[in-house]
Amino acid sequence: MGALASAAQKHGGKVTGVIPDSLADREIAYREADELIVTPDMRQRKQIMEQRAGAFIALPGGLGTLEELLEIVTLRLLGYHDKPVVLINADGFYDRLLAFIDHLYAQRFAREKYRKHLLISQSVDEAMSLIKGAYPRVENQRTVEL
Repeated sequence: MGALASAAQKHGGKVTGVIPDSLADREIAYREADELIVTPDMRQRKQIMEQRAGAFIALPGGLGTLEELLEIVTLRLLGYHDKPVVLINADGFYDRLLAFIDHLYAQRFAREKYRKHLLISQSVDEAMSLIKGAYPRVENQRTVEL
């Protein structure tokens, strides 16, 4: 996340870091962020990110990334927000997850009409194009929420 934050700043973006207190002292926090918000716990961290973000982009990552992606997609499906959610499937990283999601639809554990709520891209540029095309109100936002 630090490399992503640094690159965003290098290209004129504003970086806001949101980190729970229990992790802030472990050298994980990006101290060069334009704004660093320390929360008491993960729940408040996610609530702040949800409120402040104009869109959500998931890059290849671990279990935490997967958990946050599935939560924000679920909140989108339930109508708690209407912000774009994009999964970047770089080099097929998420192919198996996407196959499982297809399986959920095939087995009717998810309604076909919900497919539109998770946008899939192969690159950051494609993700940004998807967001700008589907959600023009986000187009001029230069904030990167981590």
